[in-house]
Amino acid sequence: MGVSGCGLANRPAKPANVTQDELSNGGEPYFWTGAVTYQVEISRQLNPFDSYDVQYLSGVQGAQDISAQQFWFGVFLWAKNQSGHNAQTADKFEIVDSAGDVYTPTPLNSSVNPYAWTQQTLSPNAIEPVADSAASDGSPGGGLILFKLNQSVYSNRPLTLKVFAPGAKKASSISLDL
Repeated sequence: MGVSGCGLANRPAKPANVTQDELSNGGEPYFWTGAVTYQVEISRQLNPFDSYDVQYLSGVQGAQDISAQQFWFGVFLWAKNQSGHNAQTADKFEIVDSAGDVYTPTPLNSSVNPYAWTQQTLSPNAIEPVADSAASDGSPGGGLILFKLNQSVYSNRPLTLKVFAPGAKKASSISLDL
């Protein structure tokens, strides 16, 4: 299991005196990309044959036909705009393992999969996923970014999630583990 989160009421406005290195090494699980604060609620392997996990794979063609050398990995992300102006949430993500292998998300259609992370323009103090949505109310409590990873990542840990603000070339990152 990766980084897990806390309830909405317990989220700080902005952790004080926390560096990006501390965030990436098991510190407070908040990080910033552009004007938006993010938190990985949970990250974990998803089983396409499990009746609970099947809901997260809605709309993925051939979800159960994944090879024995690969597996589905879900990152459930929460975001809050803490700036005084509208801000867009991230639209590009990567997972990089310690061998330098880069994985990009499997596209999810939010009209078919209610857990899918979708880029949003958030007003000041707004959050994603929005309250009373499937992604917010589900046990992970975040929007799903779905990756198809190779089994080799178990030998190439830790994994690093890179989150790019819209139009940014440099990413913020946080360490994940399996």
